[in-house]
Parts: sequence; C-alpha cells; structure tokens
Amino acid sequence: MKSRLGQRITLSALTGISLLASIHAAMADVSLGAILPLTGASASIGEDQRRGIELAVEKINASGGVNQQQLKVIVEDSAGSPVTGLNAVRKLTQVNKVPLVVGDFSSSVTIPVGQYLVKNQLLHINISGTSTDVRKIGKTSYSVIGLDDLSARFSAEDAFNLGYRKVAFVAPDGAYGQGMAEQFSKAFEKVGGKVVAKVLYTSGQPSYRRELEQISRAHPDAYIYTSYGQDAIVLNREAWELGLHQTPWYGMYLTMAVADSPAQYTNGQLGMEVAGTAKNSNGDSSQSYTENYQKTFHEKPRSVYGSYAYDSIMLAAAAIDKAHSAAPAAMIAAMQTVAPQYTGITGTLNLDADNQRQTQPYLKTKALNGEPVAR
Repeated sequence: MKSRLGQRITLSALTGISLLASIHAAMADVSLGAILPLTGASASIGEDQRRGIELAVEKINASGGVNQQQLKVIVEDSAGSPVTGLNAVRKLTQVNKVPLVVGDFSSSVTIPVGQYLVKNQLLHINISGTSTDVRKIGKTSYSVIGLDDLSARFSAEDAFNLGYRKVAFVAPDGAYGQGMAEQFSKAFEKVGGKVVAKVLYTSGQPSYRRELEQISRAHPDAYIYTSYGQDAIVLNREAWELGLHQTPWYGMYLTMAVADSPAQYTNGQLGMEVAGTAKNSNGDSSQSYTENYQKTFHEKPRSVYGSYAYDSIMLAAAAIDKAHSAAPAAMIAAMQTVAPQYTGITGTLNLDADNQRQTQPYLKTKALNGEPVAR
C-alpha cells in the first residue's frame, strides 16, 4: 500500500505530465492536407503546385502562423488516379486528422476526393479541376479556379475572332474532356462557329494517329485541343508528323498542352491560359509570387497552377484565423464569410451560391520555344 507522500508524488507527476501534454497540444502545428499528382503524366505540374503550397506555408509561418500556431501541409501523391486519390484522402482524414484537403490537379480525381470530404463534413478546396461537374461536389467544397463554362466561353470567342469557323475538337475521354467538349461546342455555336469533328481519346495510348487522321478528313479551319502529360506529347508529335500542324492548333490551357512536348512540335500554336492578375491586401501579386518562386527554386514557375495552389492555402489560413480554430465545424462556418470575395494572387474569387468562381482572368497565349507567352 502506498504512503500518502508516495500518492502525492505520483499524483503530482501525473498532473505535470497532463499539463505538459496540454501545453504541447496547444502549441502543436495546424495540419492541412493536399493531394497532387507527384508521379504520372502530370507530375511536372503536380510538383509546381507542391512548390506553390510550400511558398504559401513559408509566408504564413514567417508572419506568425495561423491562430498563433505554425502551419503544416501534408502532401500525398494521387499519381493522377481516382483510386489512389481516394486512398490518399482517407489517410489524410483518418490518420492525420486534417480538417481540410486541397487538390487534385485533374477533375477525375478532384471530384471523388471532394465528395468524400463533403460526405464526412470536412472542407475541400479545388485548385485546378475545371469540369462543370465540380459544381455538384457539395456545400463544403470551394473552387479557387473557374470552371469550364467560363474557359469555354473565352476560348470560343477567341477562336472565332481569330477567324476560325469550322473546327475539330480533341480532348481526353473523362469528366474533364467530356465537359469541355460540350461547353466549347455550345459556346462556339453561339458565336457563329461549328464543331465539324470531335475526338474524345482514351488516355495512355501509345498512338493517336488513327484518331487524328479521322478528324483531319473534316478539313477544319483549326484544331481546338486540350491535353496534358504523355498524351499531349504523342498528340503533338503525331500531328506534326502527319502535317496537321500546317492547320492552326489552339490549346485550351496551353501550358499543360505544350509543357512536356519538344518545341518543334508546338511552336506557333495559339491558345489561352488562366492568369493571376490581382494584388491583395497582404501585398501579394502574381509578380511577387513569380519572383519568390525563382529565388527559392532557381527556375521560373513550371505552370500557372502553382499560384492557384498557393491561393488555396492562403484562403485556408484566412478561414482558420477568422474561426480562431482549425476545428472542422468552425472552419466551415468561417469559410462561408471569408471565401466568397477573397482576393488572392489569382484575383477575387467572386464565388456564387455553389462556391464557384463567377469571373476568372484568362490570357491569350502563343507557344514560343516550348512555352506559352502572351500574345
């Protein structure tokens, strides 16, 4: 039987341990999650987005963190696969216990990941999925990038103003490509043009020569396409080999369409790209982001999509500060007031009732020496 003194010492020790644990819990990092394609066809853009997140975390922590705590973002690889993405979001929410996840790059991964988070009453920020089906994810999902109805309208008007009247459309067969084909066709016909041929290709094929030969028989004024990764490399190379480059090619989201292709296959292609143009109250701008990126990583940004990943983390931090908490329910309530008119380096979100951008800045671009430049 323990003496009273022994009991007091034991109780005191336990109290001290409990107090230390409470202090440690109070001072622990605030952790958020991100799902990006760090391997696979879109790995280059996924790494660019990871770097955007890193820059945001560094800026936030250098300014004192969030809710007087340091911010941490746990990044998981989706490999561009919906199955892998779902496994990643389960780990982040069930093991790491994060209240919010940003990502993924592609709509085919973004949608199931977002649906999982909404179902579990957690926050999701879409950073680059543009399928209009993103709108249906649910009430705790927010987008920092405009959806395809906005980009299709911009592209259709731009293509028509370039003098194209009959076009062939090429896109991957999936949520993104199907939505883009539908939205562009509708917008192009509205301004007076016509889509005379369309191919929704199966991703991952070693050749698309048959599909390209098929749509070339329609003798279009231009080829309108959207593609990325290895598929874009194959399409651009085979179009060039078939002589189809002698007809204008227009890339929707030109950065990802030409990023990995040799310049000889893409030089002269026209297109459009999302852009970050605003300057917010923190003094951030697309220019300062680019300068900081180059200073940190010793190269120019690989794409425009890193800036959207950056904005997603800055938005999440603003919600935590507003809520004075990283608890899911508190963050969800804070996002409802913080997000709609939040201004980041990609502009003011101007969100509608479905948490989607009503306005989105775009650039008219041209491929030069392997990368898009403003035209």
